[in-house]
Amino acid sequence: MILLLTSIVAITLKAGTSLIFATIGEIYTEKSGVLNLGIEGIMLMSAVLSFTVSYYTGSLFAAVLTAMLTGAALSLLHAFLSITMQAQQVVSGLSITLFGTGMASFLGQTLGPESNSGYMIGLTAARFETVTIPGLSKLPVIGAVFSQDPMTYLVLLLIPAAWFFMHRTKHGLNLRAVGENPQTADAMGINVTLTRYIYTVFGGLMAGIGGAHLSLAYTPGWTENITGGRGWIVIALVIFSLWNPSRAIWGAMLFGGINAVQFRLQASGAQIPATILNMLPYLVTIAVLVIITVWENRKRRTGSPAALGTPYQREEK
Repeated sequence: MILLLTSIVAITLKAGTSLIFATIGEIYTEKSGVLNLGIEGIMLMSAVLSFTVSYYTGSLFAAVLTAMLTGAALSLLHAFLSITMQAQQVVSGLSITLFGTGMASFLGQTLGPESNSGYMIGLTAARFETVTIPGLSKLPVIGAVFSQDPMTYLVLLLIPAAWFFMHRTKHGLNLRAVGENPQTADAMGINVTLTRYIYTVFGGLMAGIGGAHLSLAYTPGWTENITGGRGWIVIALVIFSLWNPSRAIWGAMLFGGINAVQFRLQASGAQIPATILNMLPYLVTIAVLVIITVWENRKRRTGSPAALGTPYQREEK
């Protein structure tokens, strides 16, 4: 039983890592007043390009850097369309997702022969290996926390840092001011356009790291639709967390935990259709999201930025 619980905790953390990276990035983007629905496409493009770079160069640093630049470039395009050109943010974001999904599929087909399951065969690339912390990794159940890949350790450190920056620094205050009332923020001397650009690009960069984790650590390799809809789950987790980075981990762990359980059920030969088990993480996440949203609305608590999705045009003085 102890071994089973330890295994579930380990898989939960690993499955939730990519979600936490992308969710924190999207929280920052939306806190600036910009809605980015292109996370799915960004994660897919980052996953395929990071795996490609890892395969051809053997450098994990170059692979992750490529994923970051990919996410930053696609989100910069979204920023230009939605902030400068003041296009509909929903349409712009969905366009990024459609482009990223199609291009990732095309690029993935050029990597090598494909098996019936959709995985590239005959390809090996550098991957993030598990790093165990002596002593702590031997502890029952919680020892799984100390036997993870480097990117999972990084995201665990990132969570408190992201919360501190947003709620305890001047830059975080400026960010929240821009998302709540850009007119007032502008009057206070805050560059609204620049702030939105910075955090939109940052959000895409984080989503890119999340995509890299999928193809370099979680399920090393490339397979069609490797994200499995995680980009859309990220959008839901932002709401679940009430736009608070410190709460992002709980939603991600919920998704990762249910994912781990359904894998165990399939491995144990449970008499439940595989399609139903694969749906479980999404169904449970959506159900919990609805419950949390209704509960918070009854308490009249929400972290949604007042100017989210609203273009800002500076008035002439």
